[in-house]
Amino acid sequence: MSETLSATQARRVALAAQGFSRRRPAATVSARHLHRVMEKLGVLQIDSVNVFARSHYLPLFSRLGAYDPALLDRVFLSRTTHYVEYLAHEATFMPIEDWALWRFRMDDFRRRWEGSDSWASQNARTLAWVKDELRDRGPLRPAQLRADAPRQRGTWWDWDDVKLALEHLWRVGDVAVSGRRGFERHYALEEQVIPVEVRAREVPRADAIRELVRRAAQSYGVATEADLADYYRLRDREAVRRSINDLVDAGELRPVQVRGWERAGQPLAAWMHRDAVLPRRVDAAAILTPFDPVVWFRDRALRVFDLDYRIEIYVPAAKRRFGYYSLPVLAGDRVVARVDLKANRASSTLQVQSAWWEPQSRPDDIDAIAAELALAASWQGLENISISGWGDASDAVAGALHLNPGGVLRHVHDREQTG
Repeated sequence: MSETLSATQARRVALAAQGFSRRRPAATVSARHLHRVMEKLGVLQIDSVNVFARSHYLPLFSRLGAYDPALLDRVFLSRTTHYVEYLAHEATFMPIEDWALWRFRMDDFRRRWEGSDSWASQNARTLAWVKDELRDRGPLRPAQLRADAPRQRGTWWDWDDVKLALEHLWRVGDVAVSGRRGFERHYALEEQVIPVEVRAREVPRADAIRELVRRAAQSYGVATEADLADYYRLRDREAVRRSINDLVDAGELRPVQVRGWERAGQPLAAWMHRDAVLPRRVDAAAILTPFDPVVWFRDRALRVFDLDYRIEIYVPAAKRRFGYYSLPVLAGDRVVARVDLKANRASSTLQVQSAWWEPQSRPDDIDAIAAELALAASWQGLENISISGWGDASDAVAGALHLNPGGVLRHVHDREQTG
């Protein structure tokens, strides 16, 4: 008979697996702390939206508190032996030693584009030129390729095709990202970035999928089949099911039931990793990015946290319900609010453009929300916080920050230290 967890217990297991049962570092955050978070997450999703802070900076802030963003740049964006970019969920940073684990996905992309009428076949000359340039010149930014592109009369050259070529070669594993300048990628041939011992490693498809399901189970703590498939965007659900069965047989996963995890009135099958822990309580407080693993799978966010979550970047402003880029706020083991934040650098102000309560909220959560907003402003080097009157939590947030909606809190660094 399978073990039964309450919904609260499942939330605590999930948050502990994501690193939220640990206290934030008391000392200055170091590279060691970043590596430790990556051991929990497995991947760090990259996103270009920069209204408050780019998404990949936020999961580390959520777990570690204020840290120097330049530390992330040094560890993840410069040429490094630790991490590399690939489609391990969407575009993500992942451990460089995992490159061979994704060969099956690279091969899938290659097969998809191998037909004579495919874009790759019709643009073979472009692909060959790009590879030759990288081979001869080493890592390059797309702008550097553009500057040296052939432009003879009747040229085959088209800049959009070269950008597509770089992306294609990256997806099939012939090219890797060697770093970034600002947010612009540097591309290089695989052998210029990936160590030879990693490239030489062969991981059969079934073994790779089983390993990814195992890692997803570790990172989620307790999860359904759909959860485990989504963590690394595994489309072959039959292979996922076989992997779950293999891991159950090996004693790494055990079946559980979670009260309230249902579909069409029937309980959902779920599994708990053998290393998962159930804390007596979780005392975390954090602002989450939409692309944090805690909430990135929207079905799971609704099931685990009662968070009906969609980002509204592409929704016309007049039709937005919560704001352009609303961020969930965690307090204890619950998602209690969402806030739409914007960093106004010109006025050195964190603008809380809207604030909304979630169903799991409690009145005393407001102090944690205010403290996290003050910490977020300080982390981004912003001296002030302002709040609009939009959202049913705006008055409470304004009160906790000792200002009126539409007013401004100054000297936010002092507020962070004393609040």
